[in-house]
Amino acid sequence: MQIYLNGKFLDEKEAMISPFDHGFLYGDGIFEGMRIYHGRLFRAARHAARIRKGMQMLCLKTEQSLDDLIEVVCELARRNEIFDEGYVRLVISRGVGIKSQVQSDGQVMEVSDLGLDPAKCPRPTVLIIVSRINLYPKEWYENGLKLTTTCIRRNSADACPPQVKSLNYLSNVLAKLEANRAGAAEAVFLNRDGFVAEATADNLFIVEGNKVVTPPTSDGALPGITRDAVLELCEDEKIEAIERHVTLSDLYGADECFLTGSAAKVIGVSEIDGRKIGSGRCGPITKRLMDAFQALTMRDGIEIIPSETANTEAVKN
Repeated sequence: MQIYLNGKFLDEKEAMISPFDHGFLYGDGIFEGMRIYHGRLFRAARHAARIRKGMQMLCLKTEQSLDDLIEVVCELARRNEIFDEGYVRLVISRGVGIKSQVQSDGQVMEVSDLGLDPAKCPRPTVLIIVSRINLYPKEWYENGLKLTTTCIRRNSADACPPQVKSLNYLSNVLAKLEANRAGAAEAVFLNRDGFVAEATADNLFIVEGNKVVTPPTSDGALPGITRDAVLELCEDEKIEAIERHVTLSDLYGADECFLTGSAAKVIGVSEIDGRKIGSGRCGPITKRLMDAFQALTMRDGIEIIPSETANTEAVKN
């Protein structure tokens, strides 16, 4: 399998990232997860817009334009022959600190900077992977997931903004560890005010009667691409959908609950903290939106046209 790293298409075994890269040392960078369905890169423009916002927030600037990087994704999909159910991971890290000379035992050595200062990293690292992902088994899409709430609180907006998909995912990892210990598939974050924010890797929706409700991004939810697609599908399907505070009481008393995400797509929830949700299986509105989303993936996105002779040069400005 080939990957793209800093302007070159490489075999995955040849791809090397410096141990001095600030993405590795400090979690300094952003990432984006995208999907390929039916020969199309799903909602590429929406993903590019979210990458752009993350780069602005972190003051990152790549040599390639985002349009060029999206074309690299398509080319990588062609090279790896992934045209359906593909998963894309695009990572932009701060990069390696500039080298400086230091003296050791009377000798002058050149070493990369180990400090935190982003200003000492002149060039970001750009890594793109096009592969496959199987986040949940097929039967969970039929029967629903078990969730647990975590004691880890969602990052506050004035700390590590949850609206930015940064490489700093420690709170998500800690929450996932809790889910594993509880025998649950996912953990649900509450924010500092006690409102539901989202799950560790997915946005969360509940159904109350015939109404779909999801927490606003201001409560700590990531502005998910699949989340936005589902809200649009609700409008198409004439299902009332609103964004408002969601409490644990709302969650426990919901008629249905489901999660959305680029990797997860749309998946129902059967149980939260040992409490059965609705019938304990995917509800009718959840199934309706799952079907509508599946149909959307067949018509939405940039077409990835297979090419017999792939370009040997990376796409650049």
